[in-house]
Amino acid sequence: MDLYPAIDVLGGRCVRLVEGDFERSTVYGSDPVAVARRFAGAGARWIHVVDLDAARTGRPVNRDVVRRITAAAAAAGGVRVQAGGGVRTVGDADELLSAGVERVVVGTAAVENPALVAEISTRWPGRVAVGVDHRRGEVRVRGWTEGSARRVADVVPEALAAGAVAAIITDVERDGRLEGPDVEGLREVLSATRAPIIASGGVRHLDDIRALAGLRAPGGAGLVGVIAGMAIYEGALDVAAAVKELSAPEEAPG
Repeated sequence: MDLYPAIDVLGGRCVRLVEGDFERSTVYGSDPVAVARRFAGAGARWIHVVDLDAARTGRPVNRDVVRRITAAAAAAGGVRVQAGGGVRTVGDADELLSAGVERVVVGTAAVENPALVAEISTRWPGRVAVGVDHRRGEVRVRGWTEGSARRVADVVPEALAAGAVAAIITDVERDGRLEGPDVEGLREVLSATRAPIIASGGVRHLDDIRALAGLRAPGGAGLVGVIAGMAIYEGALDVAAAVKELSAPEEAPG
C-alpha cells in the first residue's frame, strides 16, 4: 500500500485548494520540482500530480512542469509519477506518458465518455486510473466545478470494467480541510465494488493513515493507496513516517 504525496500545479506553482475551490488556494512554493525531490528523498515511491489549470479549462499549460517533475522523480531513485488534470483525449494521455508519467488519471472524461478509458487502457494497459471526485456521493467534473448527476458506486465499476487499474476517490468536501478522511464512506464503496481504491481528501496526521491502512485487503481489492497534500505542506504529516506505516505488512488475524 502506497502513499501518494500530492503536487497540485496552478500557474506553474505548487498550491492546495480547499474543497476544490479555486478562489481558496494557498501557494506552497514556486518550484514544484524541488517539492518532488523532497518527497522522493523522504522515501515516497509514487508522487501524485494534478494540473489544475488543465482540469478546469482543458488547456494543458503545465505540461513542461509535469515533465520536469517526472524527470526529477525518476532521477531520485526511480520514483513513479501518477498525473492527471485535463486528460480528455488519447492525445492528452499520450503527451503525459511520453513525458515520463507512469500512470495517467482520467477524471471528467471517465464520467462523460467512458469509452475513452477503454481506448487508453487498450493502448497502454495497466497505466490508467480514474479520478472519481464527489460531493456527498455525486461525482463532480471539470476541476470539481460542476455536478454530473452520477454516483460514485456507478462510475467506479464502469471504469474498472473499461480497463482502469484503480479508482482515486476524493471527497471534495473534506479535501484541504484537515478534518479527517471519510473512512466509513470508503468502506461502503469498497464493499459495494470490490475495486482497488486510492483514497484522497481530509488526511490530517499519522492516525488517519493508520485508519485508512485498515481498509486494505489481499488480492488487489481494497484500499491500495492514500493521497495526502495539505497535511504534508502544513507540517502535520511526515512523508517518511506515512510511507513506513503503509509499507508495514498487514498483521495476520489472531
